[in-house]
Amino acid sequence: MTHDIPEEIERKLRRAARLEWWSIFWLLTIIAVMYFAMGSSQAMKTAWIEDTLSLLPPILFLLARKFENKPANDKYPFGFHRVGSLAFLLAAGALTAMGGFLLYDAASAMILQEHPTIANVTILGWDVWLGWLMVAALTYSIIPPVILGHMKKPLARATMDKILYTDADMNAADWKTGLAGIAGIIGIGFGFWWADAAAAGLISFDILRDGLRNIRIAVAELLDGAPRELDSTDVHPIVDTLSTELRKRFPGHDVQVRETGRFVRANVVPSKGGELSIGEARKLSSDDQAWRLTALGQQLQDLPDPSENNERSIR
Repeated sequence: MTHDIPEEIERKLRRAARLEWWSIFWLLTIIAVMYFAMGSSQAMKTAWIEDTLSLLPPILFLLARKFENKPANDKYPFGFHRVGSLAFLLAAGALTAMGGFLLYDAASAMILQEHPTIANVTILGWDVWLGWLMVAALTYSIIPPVILGHMKKPLARATMDKILYTDADMNAADWKTGLAGIAGIIGIGFGFWWADAAAAGLISFDILRDGLRNIRIAVAELLDGAPRELDSTDVHPIVDTLSTELRKRFPGHDVQVRETGRFVRANVVPSKGGELSIGEARKLSSDDQAWRLTALGQQLQDLPDPSENNERSIR
């Protein structure tokens, strides 16, 4: 099964892939810098873990791009367009699990009243408070992702790519993580022991919220739900548009619109049953497997267009 994607969309997908490679490069440098400046700060550890998790979306996007256009075969007759949906679910699950763990860790530190200490280090013969190095590392961790995130977002909207949009959203919001971490470090410097755990809690809560929202969107798609918006669980306007127009074109038929990766599949089925009923169709299968057939439908490409007298498909 092949799809004719406009050259403009292909160009944007190629540009998005290049940006994801750049994201991986900059994130690796950020992870290294954050690791060596982390010390005993809970906020720094949480920010470092978030930066490490930020590698998931670009890697999954590049993998999904590699597999989504593979041709259909006997084992996968509808192709591999949903590999992006699966990757999106995996990324969302990882975010949710890690966000929950980090929130628990921060809450435990607050309840147990753990007092983090930030010592001095000697650099070129000078005693320097490690907190200043942490602040510098956090500042560095903000700049590349925020710039890349703002560059990716319009590409994600144009290509309807949920993994790319999630990645762009996380990148663009990295300034919040950085500022929370900096506030925690400065708080420790002023003697507020709880500031570090509070900053870690804010960062982990943001991770958990993003993960849960993305899981809802991913699960809806994998359960053949109607296409959703990129940034929410609301149904995409394309569903109403397609359904209205197709019912006008094929009166007496029901319209089913579902999402498959970045594509949309529209089925037109007779509202009062097709030429072959479910019962008759089940007789064509073995008795022990007949129960698995739940619905019969025709894809739009299989129906004659009454106005143009040719075959037409919408995806």
